[in-house]
Amino acid sequence: MRKIVSLLLLLLSFIVTAQKSAEDFGFQHLKLEYKKQVVDILIQTKKGEETKKKPIFFWCQGSLPQPVIKYDEKGIYGTFPFNPDDFLNEFHLVIVGKPGVPVISEVSKLNQNYTYTDESGKTPDNYNNNNFPDYYVNRNNWIIGKLIKLPMFSDKKLVVSGHSEGSSIAAKMASENTKITHLIYSGGNPYGRIMSILAQSRYYDSDNNTIEYWKEVVENKNDLITEEGDSFKTTYDFSVPVSEKLEKIKIPVLITYGTKDWNAAYNDLFYVEAIRKQLKNITFIPMIGLEHNYFPVNEKMEPNHAVYNWEDVGKQWAKWLTNN
Repeated sequence: MRKIVSLLLLLLSFIVTAQKSAEDFGFQHLKLEYKKQVVDILIQTKKGEETKKKPIFFWCQGSLPQPVIKYDEKGIYGTFPFNPDDFLNEFHLVIVGKPGVPVISEVSKLNQNYTYTDESGKTPDNYNNNNFPDYYVNRNNWIIGKLIKLPMFSDKKLVVSGHSEGSSIAAKMASENTKITHLIYSGGNPYGRIMSILAQSRYYDSDNNTIEYWKEVVENKNDLITEEGDSFKTTYDFSVPVSEKLEKIKIPVLITYGTKDWNAAYNDLFYVEAIRKQLKNITFIPMIGLEHNYFPVNEKMEPNHAVYNWEDVGKQWAKWLTNN
């Protein structure tokens, strides 16, 4: 009897601690091989409409080596910052994992900011070696080419969207892929990442370390080696302005940003220039008084994380898509 009880307890322990799958959280999980590497693709659909033919809403992740799905004993953390229900009637949502990073993980196994490191405590080489815009742009557009051949996807409309680092990826995808019909550019800096870093240092009246750092980045712009944080190549490539690419895109473009974000002045500059150049296909929605992730801030620029505005942002995106 004791043996039976022990076996039952062991089985129960295995069930409780077993790694969950993307399917457990309602995602379809596809795996494709891109440049001899497996790429994880997650698809979220409206329940009961898993095979119904719909357009793609492609979401580009922001920075950091984070798994797409993060969960604890209470359930899943938000995979998308907005409410997916605002888009699932019309679209199938698509998100792709980061290279070298597991697509799903328990939060307890992750580090600060929910980042993943390997058994040696380092960011995986596969991530470091591919964490730059051209890799993501080429990979994502290749994935889109594969997905639209599947029966569940319509090629009559294709929305690509991204926030922060993901916005630059989305913009470059749209500038190269004629299948993309709509672009949502959120929380990015049209004049490059380094300008946001510099704006933050200027606000706090720090010295010229950012400028000196940028000189070092430029001198080593192809260097992928990094012990912590982004490599010089990653910083350099994401600092190349996308403003000219955005100007040349002819499809409907939506740009949203918080007016208290470090990139706000540069989005305002691009807004003014878009008006001057009569770029009628670009719509701007400045989110007044909000920071990079759309939280309100106090006079010290400290965000109030108790006020979550992403659901409102998502609804404005959905409304814009309906009108365009």
